[in-house]
Amino acid sequence: SPLNLMEKYYTRACNFFYTSKSGKIKKNHLPLNGNSGIKFRSIELLTRKSEKIINLDEIKKLPFRLQNKIKKDLKNISKKKKFKGLKFNNTPIMMGILNLTPDSFSDGGKFIKFKSAERQINNLINSGANIIDIGGESTRPGAKEIPASDEWKRISKKLRLIKKKKAIFSLDTRKSQVMEKSLKYGIKIINDVSGFEYDKKTINFLKKSKVPFVIHHMKGSPKTMQNSPKYKNVLLDIYDYFEAKIKYLRSIGIKHNNIILDPGIGFGKNLKHNITLINKISIFHTLGFPILLGLSRKRFIKDISNENDSKERIGGTVSSCIFSMLQGVQILRVHDVNEVNQSIKVYKKLNF
Repeated sequence: SPLNLMEKYYTRACNFFYTSKSGKIKKNHLPLNGNSGIKFRSIELLTRKSEKIINLDEIKKLPFRLQNKIKKDLKNISKKKKFKGLKFNNTPIMMGILNLTPDSFSDGGKFIKFKSAERQINNLINSGANIIDIGGESTRPGAKEIPASDEWKRISKKLRLIKKKKAIFSLDTRKSQVMEKSLKYGIKIINDVSGFEYDKKTINFLKKSKVPFVIHHMKGSPKTMQNSPKYKNVLLDIYDYFEAKIKYLRSIGIKHNNIILDPGIGFGKNLKHNITLINKISIFHTLGFPILLGLSRKRFIKDISNENDSKERIGGTVSSCIFSMLQGVQILRVHDVNEVNQSIKVYKKLNF
């Protein structure tokens, strides 16, 4: 079909492959994040009406304006990623989950006590987590809000453990008060599931502190997000959301590149939305920042596996994590770090 250059085009890197041979990059391959261990051969060109997969060496046959746009996108996809404290030469990076809540959907109440929290941090780090994500408020579907003071009470004592541990700690919170208080304990990344929409003061905090952060997509609030969410095109709507958000943050003076993108699987998404996002997750590489994905034990696994659902959902977590790794996703947020790491090591060994 003839290309309509008035439409907005999106570039998605695809046909990735892992390789242990760090030879010269051939003409028809490009590296992801400047990392010769993972390359891609093709792109998918999308608009809101069409999609078409083309090999990298076919780009030169496209109209000149479109070629220029794609070249700019490819530069973003293949450039080396820099993020304070993280290296992307051996992805995916594990972000281990530490829920200090009585009511999180899969492990609420397990790590409230100081001793069990410390044991869990050690477990996660020993299993290969480079990042530990600490949260004191449940954001599972239907969760009710809690005051900042309650949230702080749940996490404050455990934050003292941070400086003794060999990992980067991120804080999963929506409240500027909690963010501000946590920095002196050594929190290095802010991970706000509301995309800094819940508390209007958070944006100013990010600007002032220059702390690295995750931009997370959520439709609605945890209480309402699963009440029949709707999108025109879930993949491109969320891409546009990220693009607009980054532009806005730049415009108010946040200039650093310590930014991670998380499309928020299960946060205001039905099963079809979740599957579409995971299936084409590599579109977000085009924005030029590392991708974080939280798939661990999520409801979509139950919806797909029906009678094969299980409490820990390790099978579904592992398979969706491996799938994401094959799309070049850089960071995986998981409960069962050991099992996911085990599966990645085996997969890579068999594949290389």
